[in-house]
Amino acid sequence: MKLAFAGKGGVGKTTLTAWLGDYLARSGQSVWMVDADTALSLGQASGMSRADLPEALATRKDLVEERIREGGGTMLNLNPDVKDLPESLSVPVPLGAPVRPGYAAGEKRLLVMGAVAGAGGGCACEANALLKALLAHLVLDRQEWVLIDLEAGVEHLGRGTVAHADGVVVVSEPSYRGLETAADVGRMAGSLGLTRQQLVLNRSVAGVRSQLPNLPGLPGQCVVVPTLAGLQERQLGSGSVLGLREQDAIDAVMRDILLGFGVSV
Repeated sequence: MKLAFAGKGGVGKTTLTAWLGDYLARSGQSVWMVDADTALSLGQASGMSRADLPEALATRKDLVEERIREGGGTMLNLNPDVKDLPESLSVPVPLGAPVRPGYAAGEKRLLVMGAVAGAGGGCACEANALLKALLAHLVLDRQEWVLIDLEAGVEHLGRGTVAHADGVVVVSEPSYRGLETAADVGRMAGSLGLTRQQLVLNRSVAGVRSQLPNLPGLPGQCVVVPTLAGLQERQLGSGSVLGLREQDAIDAVMRDILLGFGVSV
């Protein structure tokens, strides 16, 4: 299954992506984790150091030139051959907790899109075209799980980057501004045909579902993630969100998210 994670900045979508990727790999699944957020934090959230992160796609001007501009031409090739790129551009990601009982360890691999460096650097349109082709290959031609941590807001949805995904995890905190963005994400995803959506309310309390505002586009299915003391204690000393003492509660939330998409792992 291929899932995109979207929402307002700071609501925890990268954390949810890292948690679900780790849960799946600890359940024997092969998982591609794609960092399509220019904040470049999915690898560190998954326990990796900056030195161990793969080279960002946006910095590979040689590759963009070769595959998208085909040697320097003015026309963009939007259907490049990318079959060889996932393995060559990615790195393995270590598991963040013990393998679940009864399962053999699966594998996580990280792909990083990257950011446009420097003020006035322009857009990442060419790199995004290559990312879009790469994602289409992962989604349509591969059988593994693919989890895509999107840019905050609706930018990548506007570009149609994840049009071939199976569903969207719309992440918010219990705030009106966060939920407004979540509703925007839900509407735009729906316009792309991504009607399988699930709202995840991070840092929430019991009963919050009944208090949600009536915002057109807000996904109807909702999973609640409580505030985790272990995560709060960790944040100033480490970028990793894995291996917390609340692992059982996190795993339960991951199972709920998957069940919302009709998957039992």
